[in-house]
Amino acid sequence: MFGISRLRHREGRFSAGLVRPLYSASRSVGGWLKRDEAIMGTAISVELWADDPEQGEAALTAVMGEMHRVDRCMSPHKPHSELSRINRDAATSPVPLSTEMSRLLARANDFAQLSDGAFDITYAAVGQLYDYRQRIRPSDAALARARALVGWRNLILDLHAGTVRFALDGMRIDLGGFAKGHAVDNATAILRELGIRHAIVSAGGDSRVIGDRRGRPWTIGVRDPRRPGEMVAMLPLEDVSISTSGDYERYFDADGVRHHHLIDPATGRSPSSVRSVTILAEDGLTTEALSKCVFVLGVEKGLRLIESRPGVDAVIVDAAGALHYSTGLLYADTPTRQ
Repeated sequence: MFGISRLRHREGRFSAGLVRPLYSASRSVGGWLKRDEAIMGTAISVELWADDPEQGEAALTAVMGEMHRVDRCMSPHKPHSELSRINRDAATSPVPLSTEMSRLLARANDFAQLSDGAFDITYAAVGQLYDYRQRIRPSDAALARARALVGWRNLILDLHAGTVRFALDGMRIDLGGFAKGHAVDNATAILRELGIRHAIVSAGGDSRVIGDRRGRPWTIGVRDPRRPGEMVAMLPLEDVSISTSGDYERYFDADGVRHHHLIDPATGRSPSSVRSVTILAEDGLTTEALSKCVFVLGVEKGLRLIESRPGVDAVIVDAAGALHYSTGLLYADTPTRQ
């Protein structure tokens, strides 16, 4: 495992390795509260400190309510969701959007442009052809037909009119983890409004921490992609978002090739040069989108992108199991394997 020491303390995001004394129990009658639910097809977890247990329970309920609300709006599996309505109607006429969806699609297009299409929510035309539980992959002919429908520039977003349309019949979009990052951002905003100063909200591979763990940083491990239960790095964090994308989440192996849910929009296939990517940044939309970008771009191009983005850092495990990290994570010391 890599132990990362002397993490850069930038904008309060990283602990410098110093553990501050815990608050005295006599100063507060509060406590830690936690709740877990399955929403948006993933595990949702919230842990927070509340001085008043009733306040804490209300905050947990508010977070789970927001997760359910985002799921109702952005699930591709719910026929009455806004996302399903877009996929059903946008090829025939412009579809009116909620302000929330309009802003989210605009952010998605921004990341697509930034990454030259490595992040592209129109990948769904290809993504729907895979079934990882049933070990189903598309034929070469089916893949070629679907790839012709992938391309973020064919997602015509009119921010003035508040509409979206598809330039090609058969196009689809899937917000996937992007919606989860959005939900986590919303949930932490709700917690702050309710006066919560110490919390972590997680939705699958996306997490955001508020404050610290009352005197010490939150510690989040970067999973070893090939050895379940083991970590390649431990990150002490404060006030930051973190997302991990890995080829071990939903996949099947066939003919020596790992087919996983992270798809290169340009090829319609799973990239193989990287096993996992972890991104740290100010918000969940950024971490989620950039984790997908770097996974598709690979180590060299991916790190070049990360180094160009202020306030963003990355930990990458490549296909050989080697660890790569952005310069912002370390002051001077190089991590040593323990």
